[in-house]
Amino acid sequence: MAIVTAIATVVSMLTFIGICWWAWSGGRQAANQESAMLPFALPDENTTTSRNPQP
Repeated sequence: MAIVTAIATVVSMLTFIGICWWAWSGGRQAANQESAMLPFALPDENTTTSRNPQP
């Protein structure tokens, strides 16, 4: 049973390292910068229109 736990731990660690490597690889730089700017692309909260316009 201990060998199964050890194998699962190693596979999980390699998967984590692989995802980190993929996320910070040079090919993802443009996508990461675009994602970083998404919060600034939202409209301002104070420019909403009223649901009940005054006549």
